[in-house]
Amino acid sequence: MNNARNNLTTVKRTELTFLEKLYVPTLWSGLKVTFRHFWNTLFRGKVVTMEYPEQKWTVPEGYRGAPYLVKDTEDRTKCVSCQLCEFVCPPKAIRITPPGPAVDPTTGNVEKRPKEFEINMLRCIFCGFCQEVCPEEAIFLQKDYSLTGVSRSEMIYDKEKLLALGGVHRGPIMKWKQKADEARKQDAFKPE
Repeated sequence: MNNARNNLTTVKRTELTFLEKLYVPTLWSGLKVTFRHFWNTLFRGKVVTMEYPEQKWTVPEGYRGAPYLVKDTEDRTKCVSCQLCEFVCPPKAIRITPPGPAVDPTTGNVEKRPKEFEINMLRCIFCGFCQEVCPEEAIFLQKDYSLTGVSRSEMIYDKEKLLALGGVHRGPIMKWKQKADEARKQDAFKPE
């Protein structure tokens, strides 16, 4: 243990000059940048800042935004209350209440719709695990980055709000077919 401590080296730092101790050069360089932006905006018409919310950022490809629930083309909830997203969520932001043993025959092939589905957006870390694990493709990360609320209770999105924000997902569920195709491509790739 003592040998490990003896092998550590310390970094020699140079002493600051009198002006560096006063932070005058650093302050002056910051003021130069501010004055340059002021000059370019006022006299050259170059805008440095974005006027949000009138102008919005272009969201890059692969951006993971807020998770929302989607409906199928017949306006039914795709979620089957399997609770996989709730179990895999690292900050435990998702809470699902299953409907119980009674099955509603009017829901089509969705045997168990959740009685309650909540996502606490203050806890959500937008990791995408919920989207990855969902077998029915009922939850998607949208390109939404502006989540605001006046109170903490407004940031807990219930099932109705999540479905309204998520919209309708068109097309059949092909998640496992896509996963099988990816696995075949990986098996076919043999590094030398």
